[in-house]
Amino acid sequence: MPAKFSRRHVIAAGAAAAAMPFLSRGASAQAAWPSRQIRMICSYPAGGQTDLLARAFGEFIARQVGQTVVIENKAGASGSIGAAEVARAAPDGHTILCSISTTYVMNRAMMKNPGYDMDKDLTLVSVIPGAGLLLVASPKLGVKTLAEFVAYARSSGKVNFGTYSAGSAPHMTINELNKQYGLTIEPIHYRGEAPMWTGLAEGTLDVAMGSYTAAQTVLQSGRGVVFGVHSKKVDAIPEIRTLPEQGATSKFFTVSGFSGWALPKATPQPIVDRLSEICVAANSDPKVKEVLATFVLEPAIGFKDSNALYQRELPVWMEAAQSLGLPPA
Repeated sequence: MPAKFSRRHVIAAGAAAAAMPFLSRGASAQAAWPSRQIRMICSYPAGGQTDLLARAFGEFIARQVGQTVVIENKAGASGSIGAAEVARAAPDGHTILCSISTTYVMNRAMMKNPGYDMDKDLTLVSVIPGAGLLLVASPKLGVKTLAEFVAYARSSGKVNFGTYSAGSAPHMTINELNKQYGLTIEPIHYRGEAPMWTGLAEGTLDVAMGSYTAAQTVLQSGRGVVFGVHSKKVDAIPEIRTLPEQGATSKFFTVSGFSGWALPKATPQPIVDRLSEICVAANSDPKVKEVLATFVLEPAIGFKDSNALYQRELPVWMEAAQSLGLPPA
């Protein structure tokens, strides 16, 4: 006898369908994913920007797929330790990497053997384009523009410029400014932004370069003055011009970096596409929006746009690394 369906049954069925985890069109072939708990390996320490992004997006992903997402911090070697672990994981979508362009691009350009091959071992799923990095000078220098900084550097003969690691964007920036303007700026490498900004606040450094959020420790106390941003304007300080707007010509000043997620290379494309769409959908989640706003970051972008960004930025990093005499990957 044919089953009879009342209006109540139809409404109940519709409500159940609406409550089902987010499902990408064309992903039905991988409907079994995930079949168990997901590990999201964050290749930087707990409490930092990358970790907070991992946790906010991880919670959203868990709600959409109906499985727990456990965040594991595997920091070290510019993100290489965590990346290598994900590269060796089973390509079934149950191990995800959350990291930054240092791991995805810089290590590819600057390390002969980081323990993984970005092009052969990992697939970018979704990324968050980076925000502009601030160039901040000690007030004692009296500079408010790139031109004034160049004039100061020429007259003083030596400038101590802080970076948050060797081979980082600030390190590359120093090299490119030295080349264009004939300067002898000396990079002072720190293990992270926090000690670098402390160095500027204490007077050890003349200049430092890093993120808008971390720089607030010196800006709000009046111990630092912003005179430029690396490649992209920061909405919170729209009056501060980028280095290209102030006359810097290096191609390196066109890259912005990014944070984002990757899977082992052989992961089936339907899983890659589904996770990518979930990451993009997370842009509307209140907690994700709060974290993005805290770090002045743009929304996450999808698989195709993420990989196009990687392909644009990689050769620029490679060229910059080679100009520093760093070994090619």
